[in-house]
Amino acid sequence: MYKGKRVLGLIPARGGSKGLPHKNIRPMAGKPLIAWTIEAVLASKLLDRAVVNTDDEEIAGVARDFGAEIPFMRPADLAGDATPMIDVVSHAIEILRNAGDSYDYLALFEPTSPLRKAGDIDNAIMKMIDAEEGADGIVSVGEVHLEHPSIMKQVVNDRVRPYAVEAASVTRRQDLGVIYFPYGVIYMIKTDRLLETRSFYQEKTIPYFIERWQNYEVDDIYDFVCIEAIMRQKIKEVTL
Repeated sequence: MYKGKRVLGLIPARGGSKGLPHKNIRPMAGKPLIAWTIEAVLASKLLDRAVVNTDDEEIAGVARDFGAEIPFMRPADLAGDATPMIDVVSHAIEILRNAGDSYDYLALFEPTSPLRKAGDIDNAIMKMIDAEEGADGIVSVGEVHLEHPSIMKQVVNDRVRPYAVEAASVTRRQDLGVIYFPYGVIYMIKTDRLLETRSFYQEKTIPYFIERWQNYEVDDIYDFVCIEAIMRQKIKEVTL
């Protein structure tokens, strides 16, 4: 709890990944991928409760081995490739509320974004709640570098063309405006606003800036290999 506000931490981890099968429990730098997020969340001093949300018994077993709480299993109809995350989150909030356990804020931590610095979670929580009157949510963002959309291309009729026509004359990344990509280090929002709008992005969403080396998330084996190499390089900053 921070300033009298209750915060629920939720780690979503479904079992049906197709890009990289079983990625949530695939060993990374000596422990299952999901374990890095579980340990970071359990180290928080400001989360009131942390729950892993999964439909998969194998993931649930691994999560419990690392100290995670799994008060209920995610139903199969909320574990499909096309299932919106808001449906998963709303279902979890509803189950807990029906059990008499409600929270002012919901903080979502994606296990596919394991590159969290020690302190990231609590620092983001404090920034969010300190700005309570001027913010409804906070999202971790990293600056886009080589893949800036203004210098991306598309292929039309077998010809390479600018993707953003208005930026066709720009050839140097340094001449472009700074933009950011959201990563799953943390998404945090006022629970009532989340349920009302069904979105993590509000008019008053503020940024939590992460460092360049944290700008990765696991989607396929290439991401996994890169993140594991970074994890080994930055292990002292990641471990608590």
